Amino acid sequence: MTAFPPAARARRAALLGVVCAGLAAGLTACGEDPDEGTNGVGKLSASAIEGRAREAARDAEAVRLSGTVVSKGRSYKLDMRLKKGGGTGSVTSKGSTFELLRIDDELFMKAGAAFWDHGSAPSKSDDAAAGKLEDKYVKVPDGDPAYDQLRGFTDKDILLDGLLGLHGELSKGARDEVGGIRTIQVNGGKGAGGKLAVALQGRPYPLQLERAGGAGVVRLADWDRDFALAAPDKDETVDYGQQLPRGSG
Repeated sequence: MTAFPPAARARRAALLGVVCAGLAAGLTACGEDPDEGTNGVGKLSASAIEGRAREAARDAEAVRLSGTVVSKGRSYKLDMRLKKGGGTGSVTSKGSTFELLRIDDELFMKAGAAFWDHGSAPSKSDDAAAGKLEDKYVKVPDGDPAYDQLRGFTDKDILLDGLLGLHGELSKGARDEVGGIRTIQVNGGKGAGGKLAVALQGRPYPLQLERAGGAGVVRLADWDRDFALAAPDKDETVDYGQQLPRGSG
């Protein structure tokens, strides 16, 4: 066997390093396979990865969604747990927070007295009404104009379908971790159209979304982790009939 001098061995090693760095990541002879131990979606095209993520989200029984969403110039901070039969959690907008609870078609809303105050100079009767509603579950009638909007915050399919879209040509981005889970990023329009982090372990759930145009960042966790939904007691509930009282929120 021919013995190479140290300088030649060094040049040879350097050359191999350059070659390996330039080869596709799938050629494992030069180093660790980035898809080893994953669910394999990292090998797919960007559009296929997004499709798998949407399918996994659609089929999941439950999810927790948290973060900030900007819609029509208004910012909403969400912390919602959602499943096929309903959802529960909180929404904050313009410094005012309210809780939502939906079980099938029954929708309830709970907020502090300040939420129900009528404007900057409420009357005594307004104060009294707001006090009665404080921390009570107010049933949202399905005929109220706010029903569909508020229900949308508690509907897993509606909320995810509205949030998960990317805009522009799709491309694969960096590999990273979200919540300790390995991910691959799918970019829309080179990132300007949104960025979606998809799990490379287990089912390819979407784990984080940066929405296009700076319209918020949301985290998606606790996929398929069930949680209890229970209707509030009658003494905790106020039913206003056909329309909610108008609050300041």
